Amino acid sequence: MLKDNFYKIASLNHKDGALDAILDIDKNHQIFEGHFPGQPVLPGAVILQIVKEVLESALGYTIRLKKADQIKFLGLIDPQIDSLLKLELSYNQTDDNLLHVIGSFVFNDAISFKFKGTFVKL
Repeated sequence: MLKDNFYKIASLNHKDGALDAILDIDKNHQIFEGHFPGQPVLPGAVILQIVKEVLESALGYTIRLKKADQIKFLGLIDPQIDSLLKLELSYNQTDDNLLHVIGSFVFNDAISFKFKGTFVKL
């Protein structure tokens, strides 16, 4: 949905239930025209969608968010300052097709978003 349009995966390291990705955000994308004009900020819903899409790319199958236990927005992500984001995720898959995920976005050398939740394999 957003991958290769709003952002590109510049690098992806995936091994043993953990992944690190560097994402390059299109700082001129139309999403920023409405959020917010003159002061662009990456919307929270977009952040969650990116987490989902990067996981799907790494795992090779489709998932859906089942439960968000923790979502913390700790700082603004302004693509005009830096268009590169680091996504760090760890996950554990259970026998009942659940994927328990803990992750964070690092922007401008600071953690700007933390997530803990469960996805289900479709």
